[in-house]
Amino acid sequence: MSEDRSAMIRTRLVEALNPEVLEIIDESAKHAGHAGAASGGGHFIVQIVSAAFEGKNLIQRHRLVYDAVDDIMHTEIHALSIQAKAPDES
Repeated sequence: MSEDRSAMIRTRLVEALNPEVLEIIDESAKHAGHAGAASGGGHFIVQIVSAAFEGKNLIQRHRLVYDAVDDIMHTEIHALSIQAKAPDES
């Protein structure tokens, strides 16, 4: 199931932000037994480099990522850590 979740996240981020670099790390296994994990949502780290982040502050960058995965937040994703950079920052 977590591979399916990672694929869902990847598809949405690629379509929305056309990243040059995209790494999705599934840390769900580290949170087994955690109260929030009981809902079935996974814990993920997203490392993304995209021109869409140029000229944007941290909050704006995170909003773009959250907007891209909004339909699966709180169902497939319980926690999402984001590292978002513009190409000249990577």
